[in-house]
Amino acid sequence: MRKQSTNPKHEEVERLVQNFQKTGSKQTEREIVERYEKIIQSIAWKYSRGRAFHEDIVQVGRIGLLGAIRRFDETLGKSFHTFAIPTIIGEIKHFLRDKTWSVHVPRRAKELGTKIMKAEEELTTILQRKPEVHEIANHLHVDVKEVLEAMELGQAYRTQSIDMPIDPDSEGRTIMESVGKKEKGYEKALKKLDVKNALHVLTTSERRILYYTYIKEKSQRETGKIVGVSQMHVSRIQRNAIKKLRQAVLG
Repeated sequence: MRKQSTNPKHEEVERLVQNFQKTGSKQTEREIVERYEKIIQSIAWKYSRGRAFHEDIVQVGRIGLLGAIRRFDETLGKSFHTFAIPTIIGEIKHFLRDKTWSVHVPRRAKELGTKIMKAEEELTTILQRKPEVHEIANHLHVDVKEVLEAMELGQAYRTQSIDMPIDPDSEGRTIMESVGKKEKGYEKALKKLDVKNALHVLTTSERRILYYTYIKEKSQRETGKIVGVSQMHVSRIQRNAIKKLRQAVLG
């Protein structure tokens, strides 16, 4: 028997989810996303700490929510909220594992780096201060050398925006302003930035299709199975989305 939610807001969201699953209403879908926006922002901040890819994580969180809306099964006895949160977090963690490391880092170091971040949070709460390296090592039952190595390699993960000041004494001078010459990939980077800034012209459905076909590198058939539409529909949405991006970028 399905467990009923005791939170009126959660019950209302569940009614919206049921309505969407029956009707496929985009308006209902948008309303659910809007209701979870603050939660997604909060979860994204926990994993980005305000770094340059924060908005990317927010977008991934929204995609996770959309997946939860489609896959939720009320007969399993869980509330939608209980199902949605782990789904959103799982999507974000998958994105972080696969996409945010700037250079190749050994898998063990990645996994240890994630544990170190969690240990730092736990120990900071317990000690009421930032923990020392040896305290983190003891907490995780690993050598100090391993922790130091993972932290050093982790700098590839914690990249900074080029718009951030070089240091507190730089009088606002940014990393970008310190670059003395034009790199070979400069034009490509600008085009990529133009596309990213133009994503607002796309619908949620179009962004999802492009995310799975280009970021996740899924085939149109695989993408169709994930989002619940035909391969032909995926192809049509993909063409329209690319056309809209091209128009937005070129003007």
